[in-house]
Amino acid sequence: MTSTANAEDLHEAIYRDGIVALKGALPARWADEMLADFDVLYDEAERWDQESGDGRGRGRVPRGPGEDAKRYYMAVHPQRLRGFRELVTHPGIDAVCRAVLGDDYQYVEIGFDVALPGAVRQPLHRDFPTPEETVGTRRLSSLAINATCVDVTPEMGPLEIVPGTHVDDSADFEDGMRVPSQLYGRYADRIEKRMAKRGDVSMRTGLTIHRGTENNSSRPRPVLILGVMGAQYKTFAEHHFTMTQDYYDSLPPEVKLHLRRATVSDTLDPIVQDYVLDFLLEEG
Repeated sequence: MTSTANAEDLHEAIYRDGIVALKGALPARWADEMLADFDVLYDEAERWDQESGDGRGRGRVPRGPGEDAKRYYMAVHPQRLRGFRELVTHPGIDAVCRAVLGDDYQYVEIGFDVALPGAVRQPLHRDFPTPEETVGTRRLSSLAINATCVDVTPEMGPLEIVPGTHVDDSADFEDGMRVPSQLYGRYADRIEKRMAKRGDVSMRTGLTIHRGTENNSSRPRPVLILGVMGAQYKTFAEHHFTMTQDYYDSLPPEVKLHLRRATVSDTLDPIVQDYVLDFLLEEG
């Protein structure tokens, strides 16, 4: 369990490196169940794309360059994931969110990023431009909680990240996010591969420069991503975070405190994926 003192250490590490790892935070069984849920949800999204004839902005959105990048993101409904409750009640994750974002932090989205076999390398990027509340103050207003569904091997397209780059000036970045190729030399010696195992959780700011790499294996590499915001801040883009009333009612009171941005609905409609990062689709 993450103590208050340890949470403060992790808080300092996030502000220093832009990312921290909670090794073995969850049991491997949790990751195996998440992988099974992913398989069902991805098949549904892929089928919807095929039926609609629109592979962009429907069940999945592409996250890599080229017409067949084999890399996608899809937001999902929390209650379609057996492990959602276990994730959001984890004391270590809660402690770090409180330390970085305040006691009133809010969940805003959950989904999967997947590199399929044959996935290509992404350009170096951050997930959003440096927000106004961070410019000058360096105060972080959001975190991405990442949990791998598989044991990552070097062939499976591991995440590459450049620690400490969340504070870099983004004036030279395209759209404030994509690192131009002529600046890659600035980061070449500092890139780290992250070889997460089932049960590992990482917590990072989306401002830290990173990329997905080529998946040369025969297996997909899905990772669950839970987005968290400080209560007083706005998100960079519109997010989908919907659950039914009965599911909401079943959650513990301490979880509901962090769900004030969730939409409670009588039904769960398919999520139209519309958050496309165009610069990730460009070659070069």
